[in-house]
Amino acid sequence: MEYVTLVVVLIGFAGLAFYLKQPISGDVDQIELKDARITLLEKEAVKKDINISNLNKQLEIAAAKSEGFEQIKIEKARAEERLKIVETERNILKNETISFQKAEEGRQKEANKNFATAVTLQKSLEKEKERLNDDRVKERENQFNKMKLKWSEHEKDVQNQLQIICRNNVIRYISQEDFPHPRNKPDNSIEIMEQLIVFDAKSPANDDLTNFPKYIKLQTESLKKYAKHEDVKNDLFLVIPSNTLEVITQFHYNIGDYNVYIITKDALEPIILSLKKIEDYEFADKLSPEERDNICRIIGKFAHTTKRRIQIDEFFAREFLDTLGKAGTQLPRKILENVIKFENAEKLNPPMEKRNKKILTKDLKETVDKLENEMQLREISKIETKINFEQ
Repeated sequence: MEYVTLVVVLIGFAGLAFYLKQPISGDVDQIELKDARITLLEKEAVKKDINISNLNKQLEIAAAKSEGFEQIKIEKARAEERLKIVETERNILKNETISFQKAEEGRQKEANKNFATAVTLQKSLEKEKERLNDDRVKERENQFNKMKLKWSEHEKDVQNQLQIICRNNVIRYISQEDFPHPRNKPDNSIEIMEQLIVFDAKSPANDDLTNFPKYIKLQTESLKKYAKHEDVKNDLFLVIPSNTLEVITQFHYNIGDYNVYIITKDALEPIILSLKKIEDYEFADKLSPEERDNICRIIGKFAHTTKRRIQIDEFFAREFLDTLGKAGTQLPRKILENVIKFENAEKLNPPMEKRNKKILTKDLKETVDKLENEMQLREISKIETKINFEQ
């Protein structure tokens, strides 16, 4: 029964399908429209499938990009963190830079101020240096002019000094015009024990003293024109300015038949007095050789001591002048002003020489003894000098 029912149902469905497949005259157009619509829908379905496929691909790409985006977000977060650290460091460095700039501006201002002060000081020093140089040049010019004046007047000074010495000691002075020999007349001469003693004044021709020693040596040889006369003593003297002693190294020339001594104006009086002392011996020609040697030794010691004293005074005069010059240039201005004030307040009172008061050797010796005793008390070493004279 069940099979029969099933068969009936199948037959019914088959008949229904056959019925449906039969065209209906009224519905043909609708069917065509439906087919066209179905076709269109199928095409659209294909397109949508394609779109769905594309969207799936895009979705896969978007998913991949989303993963990359998440990584980028992480990197961005890390970069932002580092950026904050860098920003903090930048702010710190900016603040430090501002502090350094302010400090540098302060140092620059101070440097500019110091530079301006240094420039002002340098200009002041240059002006002071120029002034000192000008003063030094003027001083040298004045000194040189004084030296030239002294050299130009040297011959006249020697003549005046000899005349004064001769007048004070009753010695005959013989001028150039009164020299007994018509040719070859010296500048000055004196007469002691019927002998003419020649004192010829010599001075440099200019400020260059380099050739002055050679000039003096040549003049010693030219004195033969005076020494050849019998009444002229064979000890002749060349008188030079005291400020030329520094270039003279030889003060005695033995020219065979006569001797020449180089002296200064300051040595004239002790030498002439020593020569005159011989006149006190009534029988000078009867003196023994030993007595003559003693006289010559004393005269030589006078000459040597006088020349050494002049040399030493000349040396210390130059050293003192050099020290004074350095004090004027190297001492600070305020200290120098105080030094000048104290200098103006000081006063030296050397012993005065009175006409009728004798300078006794005994008094001088006592003074020297007192100085030596004081040196011993103060434990100051004594300088000993030994002068040996040729026999």
